[in-house]
Amino acid sequence: MKESVSKIPGTLLFVVLISALFYLIFFSNKKTNKGEIKMIKISGNNLLPGRDYLKYAKLENISNYVKLTLAEIRGKIEKHPYVQKADVAYEGNNEVNVYVKEKVIEAVIIIDGEPYFITDDFQILPMLPDIKMLDMPVISNPQLNEKVVQLSYIRTNGITEAFKIIDAAKLTNINMYKKLSEINLRYGGDIILTFSGVKPPVLFGKGEEAEKMVYLDMLWNGMVKGNDMVKNSDYIDLRFSNEIFVGTDVKTGLIE
Repeated sequence: MKESVSKIPGTLLFVVLISALFYLIFFSNKKTNKGEIKMIKISGNNLLPGRDYLKYAKLENISNYVKLTLAEIRGKIEKHPYVQKADVAYEGNNEVNVYVKEKVIEAVIIIDGEPYFITDDFQILPMLPDIKMLDMPVISNPQLNEKVVQLSYIRTNGITEAFKIIDAAKLTNINMYKKLSEINLRYGGDIILTFSGVKPPVLFGKGEEAEKMVYLDMLWNGMVKGNDMVKNSDYIDLRFSNEIFVGTDVKTGLIE
């Protein structure tokens, strides 16, 4: 009996501590601004200036901060199409910091003549004003079976292959990836790659992305320096297994 009685204070203390923790969590989220918030700062942003995120959330004016909870601030910021997640904290000195985790942009994609961003999980995002220009490849002429709208997800065989090409370029030669300017999907035909500063296009074909990038890397220095073989060629052909062709005959049916 004495043992049971002795355990009661410990259990009671545990209950009190847990209750206090839930109280703090609940009221920290429910806490409203009674005039103490004078500034909201955005950090972690790369795609857009912080003021653009605040403007989208209608938080750029201090007068709008009255009676606003931290949870509401987070909810407003997370509605932005570029934001994957936002963490909000009261920093003291009348300031709130919002750390945004932006979505990962994989490429620019051209749909019906208009440019959009496409994320690493195949979401289509609008290109908003004031966007910081990103050095990334453009995916052109995708084969789409339905009308694509902003914030929708598209994952076709061609776009998946374009992503594999991008990943293979990054892993093989980061400088080659940085020069990759266009992945032309040709509406389901053989894929053509264009590299900035390199004269001949690359007839990449389909499949075996990693192997083909290794073969292309073997030619890369000559492609960049413009040696005679590459400089005088009309195309580089990687469509045949374990073979690289550097050709001067433009009658391939692919190059216009």
